[in-house]
Amino acid sequence: MSRKGHRKPLPPIDNVTDRFGWQSLLDAHVEALKVKGFSEATFSQRAKYIRWFALWCRERDLLHPGDVTKPIIERYQRHLYHYRDAKEKPMSFPSQHKHLSHVRAWYAWLSKHNHILFNPACDIELPKIGHRLPKAILSANETEKVLERPDLNDPTGLRDRAILEVFYSCGIRRRELAELKLYSVDADRRTLMIRQGKGKKDRMIPIGKRALDWIERYLSKSRPLLLSDPNEQTLFLTNIGQPLEPDSLTEYVRRYVEAAEIGKKGSCHLFRHTMATLMLENGADIRYIQAMLGHAKLSTTEIYTQVSIKKLQQIHSLTHPADLPPPKETDAETDASNSSGDRPNETKLESPTEPPNEPINPSAP
Repeated sequence: MSRKGHRKPLPPIDNVTDRFGWQSLLDAHVEALKVKGFSEATFSQRAKYIRWFALWCRERDLLHPGDVTKPIIERYQRHLYHYRDAKEKPMSFPSQHKHLSHVRAWYAWLSKHNHILFNPACDIELPKIGHRLPKAILSANETEKVLERPDLNDPTGLRDRAILEVFYSCGIRRRELAELKLYSVDADRRTLMIRQGKGKKDRMIPIGKRALDWIERYLSKSRPLLLSDPNEQTLFLTNIGQPLEPDSLTEYVRRYVEAAEIGKKGSCHLFRHTMATLMLENGADIRYIQAMLGHAKLSTTEIYTQVSIKKLQQIHSLTHPADLPPPKETDAETDASNSSGDRPNETKLESPTEPPNEPINPSAP
């Protein structure tokens, strides 16, 4: 996994000296997010989606954010719906939702800080994104095939095997793995410390013995060959001794999944889904899975209870009448059936009574 080259900075949207222009107000908004302690991923995404919207507006001679009205944003929403990429693939509803939610958040900030007279996006209805399950989940055997793909004779191959083992054992996010330090791993206690994960939250999670063994092999045999700065504390390094980029992790993990030829696609998050699902199927409590994954809400983790089909299949096979053997008759039911079947036309007579026409003597004793 080699480090990608640094991307060139994007050209400004418009004249940065125009303090009411797109670029000036976007820069002010990003600065405000930084001051409030938002993560780099948050303000980077905000800048990306606002830039997309700003360029679309400038193509239509809307030169300032204040020129935008509610009908313009509704038109932009229709544009996202009809958008097609180079392969004629439409934009998914989650992507449309993300584009519009960033635009709405930005205009709320502009209005709050009196950069514009009114908020044209306050009444925009975001598209429904539905309830989606993970696209693919690996079985234990399929996971092992992926783990076998790195070349262990190469320093980067040994590093990649350790990375895949950590993903599989802990289910951490790609950025969390890229930011792991040497002191994040406690081999004696078999724990992994995640610093400033999503939502800027720290958490300590367990890590399996096998993953620790591969980390130890990487530290003793591979990392010294990759290290260029003796003071570098990042755990996983590129072939030039630099910290790994999250995008590089995505690209190369995807290649290993494809090379395994298991008929499924995915990357770093695939191991996160796989770990949670397999642990649930093996009896782990969902609240422990929530703690490992770092989910703020249990409802986010509950998606894996729907993916984990093993228990549901067991209940289905044990209770569905179509899969159950026909019920056996008891001995009492068999005897009753036989006794009633010997004399099918026989009727049972009641005991005789006094003739109805015989006179009754009231003086009789």
